[in-house]
Amino acid sequence: MLDAGHGGYDPGTLGKRGKEKNVNLAVTRLLGQYIAEQHPDVKVIYTRKDDKFIGLNERANIANKSKADLFISIHVNSCNSPTVRGPEVYAFGLSRTKDNLKVAQRENSVIKLEANYEEKYEGFDPNSTESYIIFEFIQNKFLEQSLDFAGLVLDELKSCVQWRGRGVKQDVFAVLRNSSMPRILIELDFMSNPEAETFLLSKEGQQKHAKAICRAFTKYKNDYDRKNHDEKKAFSTIENRPEEIPAQQPKEIASPPQEPTKPASIYKVQILAGNSKLPAKSPEFKGYKVDYYVENHLYKYTYGESIHLNEISQIRKSILKDFKDAFIVRFENGVKVQTIY
Repeated sequence: MLDAGHGGYDPGTLGKRGKEKNVNLAVTRLLGQYIAEQHPDVKVIYTRKDDKFIGLNERANIANKSKADLFISIHVNSCNSPTVRGPEVYAFGLSRTKDNLKVAQRENSVIKLEANYEEKYEGFDPNSTESYIIFEFIQNKFLEQSLDFAGLVLDELKSCVQWRGRGVKQDVFAVLRNSSMPRILIELDFMSNPEAETFLLSKEGQQKHAKAICRAFTKYKNDYDRKNHDEKKAFSTIENRPEEIPAQQPKEIASPPQEPTKPASIYKVQILAGNSKLPAKSPEFKGYKVDYYVENHLYKYTYGESIHLNEISQIRKSILKDFKDAFIVRFENGVKVQTIY
């Protein structure tokens, strides 16, 4: 799914000579053309192929209904300084810096152009810092793939221009929020930089950016296909393996029943929850060593433990700077029995 940001009566960021929406569309159409030519087995879908306005939720709905395997949203950046330039690539995740948050707020502000946006986006206010905190508990099960692809895109964008990339980042973009697949948002360069604007508006510049993203897509797809092939091969090997007859084992003498141990209460601090298991070194954990339990088909992640409520309360206070919505839960024999606060 290729998504050209903005469009119609939403021009996006404005340069001295051009509009973001036009650059986004030109690069997106070129990217789709290159992918179709190089990968005839790939179906390319667009959220828009002309100059029209499409709401952010609708863009995600198009991707979900099409059962897309990858979502690429293309944008152009802007800031107050005319000297700043370089590409940035974002995966969906909680904002880590004020600069990142400003980019997300600018891109998300388009929802105010939509009718009944308060109801449609469940009270989300793109200009309120507090609105972004709720995403701390929304788990992105495609985060690892999104970050991998974002890194490939940034490397290729850096290779096609002389300036340095500004990094792979995470933030809460509404267009990525409801997309059920690996998804990234690309800020090609800064329209606020005169030299960058000239390059972005040129046919050469648009082709170079599109080709760079296509090269990253090719690497991502090759790795995706290889992993799928290896998994199918391994499954086929297991399916065709002759059934082994287990050797007869000597009968064991049952041990006498032991008295159950007395239930012990343990307190932990819950920091995140989501519908998939995260790798131990996931950036969502911010460097903390965490544990998890499963409840109502959700993975719920905890930090620290103690048999004393006062001690776990101090642990909770110590991590509130990183997890503002952290709360305490009580377990007995490994089963959660109570949410305290």
